[in-house]
Amino acid sequence: MKTIFTTLILLFSITAFTQIPPGYYNAAAGLTGYPLKTALLGIITSGHIDKSYTPQLWTAYNTTDRDNFYDNDNTVLDMYSENPTGTDSYTYTYQSDQCGSYSGEGSCYNREHLMPQSVFNSARPMKTDVHHVVPSDGYVNGQRGSFPFGEVSSTTWTSQNGSKKGPCATPGYSNIVFEPIDEFKGDIARCMLYFATRYESQVSSWSWSALNGTSDQVYSTWFKNLMVTWHLQDTVNAREITRNNAAYVYQGNRNPYIDHPEWVTQIWGTPPVSISENTLSSVSLYPNPTTTNSVTISNPNRIESVEVYTILGQSITHFSQNTASGKQIELTNLPQGVLLIKLTSGSSSVVKRVVVE
Repeated sequence: MKTIFTTLILLFSITAFTQIPPGYYNAAAGLTGYPLKTALLGIITSGHIDKSYTPQLWTAYNTTDRDNFYDNDNTVLDMYSENPTGTDSYTYTYQSDQCGSYSGEGSCYNREHLMPQSVFNSARPMKTDVHHVVPSDGYVNGQRGSFPFGEVSSTTWTSQNGSKKGPCATPGYSNIVFEPIDEFKGDIARCMLYFATRYESQVSSWSWSALNGTSDQVYSTWFKNLMVTWHLQDTVNAREITRNNAAYVYQGNRNPYIDHPEWVTQIWGTPPVSISENTLSSVSLYPNPTTTNSVTISNPNRIESVEVYTILGQSITHFSQNTASGKQIELTNLPQGVLLIKLTSGSSSVVKRVVVE
C-alpha cells in the first residue's frame, strides 16, 4: 500500500477529521430499521443546497476529491483509475483535464453518476448531488454506463486499475455488472445507500435493474445484500471522512453512513451467510514452483488472511502471517524450500503446497 495506517493512527485520523455538527442527528436517536432511514431522509434533505451542474459541481471536486491519501499529489482522486498499491497509469489536473471528448483511458475526467442519471431522467437535485456524483475517467465511465455494480463471474473488460465488467456472480442477478477494485467497494456502497436514503420519497417510481420498486428497502435483495457486504468488508477511512466534510461545506448535507457506519446494518440488516461468507473453492496459486521467491494467490471471492509454514523433514514451522485481504494477494520474500500456505475466508480455509526453488 502507498499509505499504511496502523489501527491507532487510523482511529486518530477518523477522530481528528470527523466534524459532525452538534445535534445534527438528534432526530434519529433511538430509531432502527426503515424508520431510522426515514428520519435520516429528513435530516439530510434539510440544508441540502442544489448547486449547479456547471460550473459548481466541477468546482466542488477541488475540495472533495483531491488525492492526498494515496499519492499525495493533489491530482483528481478517481476511484476508477486510482492504483492504491502502485503508480497510477495516469493522473488528472483539476479543471484543465476536464472532458471534453475522450478516445481511451487517460484522456480526461468527467462526472460519474454512481446512480445512473438515466434512472431519474437527469432531474435535479439528483443530477448535481456530489455525494453520488464523483470524478472519473471519461472512458471508464462510458464502459460502466448504466450497469449496476456487482462482482463478475468472468471478465469481459478491465480498466488499467483493475475495475472490470462482466456477468454478475451474485445469486439473484446474472446480467452484466461493473466491479470496482476492492479498495473502493465500501466507498461506492455507502454512496449508493446514501442515494437510497436521500431520495426515498421518489425512488419507488423509477426503474433500474437493481431497484425493487419500494421506498423502504429500495434495492433488489441481491444488490442490497451486496452493498451491505461491501460496506462491511471495506470500512470507512480518512479519505471518505474528509470528502464527507468537504461535501457538507459545499452542499449543506452529509452522508450518514460515513458518520455512523453502524446504521447500515441497523436499517438493512446483515446479509445471509451465503452472500457475506467467502469460499476458497476456486483458489489458484502461481507460479508453482516459483524461482522468484514470490507467488500470487487469486480467488473469485475475498481472501481474508494468509499464513505461511515451512517444512523441513517432518517439522512444520510457522513462517509468517499476512493480514492483507482481497481477491488477489502477492506474497514476496518467501524462503526456499517446500511451503504450506493456509488461506482463510470466513469460516472456510484451504492449505496449498508451494515449492520455492
